[in-house]
Amino acid sequence: MMLHKERIALIFFIFCGIYVLITLNLYFIQIHKSSFFTHLASQQYNIAISQYPPRAPIFDRSGTQCLARNRECISAFIMPRLMKDKATTTAFLARNFPHAYERLQHNPDTSFLYVKRRLSPEEQATIEQAHLADIQLLSESSRFYPVPSASPVVGLTNIDNKGHFGIERQFDHMLAGTPSEYSLEKDARSGYFHFKKETHVEGTHGNPITLTIDGDLQFLVAQELEETLKKFNAPEGTVIIMNPQNGDILSMVSAPYFDPNNTLDLDIETTKNNAITNAYEPGSVMKVFAALAALEEGVVSFDEIINCKNTKTTYIDGRRINTWKEHGELPFCDVIAFSNNIGIAIVAKRLGNTLYEHYTRLGFGSKTDIALPGENAGSVNHPDNWSKQSIISLSYGYEISTNTLQLARAFSLIATGGYLIEPRIVLDGSDPERSEKLYSDVALENIRAILARTTEQGTAHRAKIKGYNIMTKTGTAILLTNGKYDDKRNIFTCAGIVEKDGYQRVIVAFVKEAHGANLFASTVAAPLFEKVAEKMLIHDRIL
Repeated sequence: MMLHKERIALIFFIFCGIYVLITLNLYFIQIHKSSFFTHLASQQYNIAISQYPPRAPIFDRSGTQCLARNRECISAFIMPRLMKDKATTTAFLARNFPHAYERLQHNPDTSFLYVKRRLSPEEQATIEQAHLADIQLLSESSRFYPVPSASPVVGLTNIDNKGHFGIERQFDHMLAGTPSEYSLEKDARSGYFHFKKETHVEGTHGNPITLTIDGDLQFLVAQELEETLKKFNAPEGTVIIMNPQNGDILSMVSAPYFDPNNTLDLDIETTKNNAITNAYEPGSVMKVFAALAALEEGVVSFDEIINCKNTKTTYIDGRRINTWKEHGELPFCDVIAFSNNIGIAIVAKRLGNTLYEHYTRLGFGSKTDIALPGENAGSVNHPDNWSKQSIISLSYGYEISTNTLQLARAFSLIATGGYLIEPRIVLDGSDPERSEKLYSDVALENIRAILARTTEQGTAHRAKIKGYNIMTKTGTAILLTNGKYDDKRNIFTCAGIVEKDGYQRVIVAFVKEAHGANLFASTVAAPLFEKVAEKMLIHDRIL
């Protein structure tokens, strides 16, 4: 009897002990560690997501033609942890999507893995015809660019629709807007979202951007540039068309350019906007601004006779000067029109350090601050660093480097009557900024006459268009390679102003390393200038 009571007591105390342990455990879970398990439950049942609105479009100056817009694309993904037929799916990926197969081998236990984003129609058809339950298709938003020749300006977005180059990068936040923040409740086992959805932060839509670029003109200019590069087997070229009165860039073509709608084999070099990122010693096109400085300072007159020595080679202050053709005595206007290096060097010597002041006054050596990334400021050799050769070199475009946009800005000053205007690529409703008047009417009228003479009778005669006032200057420059000038590598430029009645446009045409015999800017860049100008005048209906 006693033994029976002892057993009952033992069982009672065992149950009491178990009860105490359960109570302690409940206290530990519900009170002592409540925050930990609450957070764990939240992770299992709640998820926060961030979602951007559709990216805003980029328009050309008309406000109707899109240079960048959204379109739906199809992506494929798998969930490796939940695959039903892993062997078949893996074999399919190995055959058709080897990159996805490699990523799967390195991450076999991941919960989500893209097979490929932005599938081509052929790739999508391959997946659909395979009928694999493990590969799912997903509709996503991506960018489409209707005018590929504008790609160095417009840029593109990356796989996550973030701005990567050009305007897309420069104004990424404005185009993308701000994301909405949501919280969702889900079934922790199945993963399906089937409870409530709450918005914690309401996002904002992006703002569209309107560029100064004319989409149709951009296309026409690109055609002419590509034909010229093909004709001369040249690796690079640039054309800019600018309205000098308001600074609007109507066309900015850099070739070769990349196809923004097919970036599988993207060459990073083709993403650069060479019109602003590359600066070169421009050669004889700078004679225009050396002449303008000399006329403004009164050290030479329009028709002063300059002795050009009647030779292709001579010496000034012991420094050798070469020119493309021998000339004897020439009026100063013809020194520029026929691009004689000896004649302009003689006049530049009269200017001395003042030449540097005029070049910098015209904006050379400083950025235009256009709303595009990667602009190269170029440089002008400062008088503190000059040798005996410097004033000579600077007079015909060496010891100074400039990009094509800076040249367009400088020529615009001649078109506007002495006012330097800042180029712009975005139409934002603001009025363009102008400098104070920098040059006298007399000097400007003289330089306009010189440029017109250069087109009518001088080195730019191939840029002439009957019935229009065409004022141009050519420049052929030798490229500096590994610290030495290589006369087998040249750049060719033709820059100038096209006018009729109240219509004005500045054009800069640039070609790098054209191949052929006895090539000059007069035979490479001037014909390109003329073809671009003709297309522009027809497009703008200036008859």
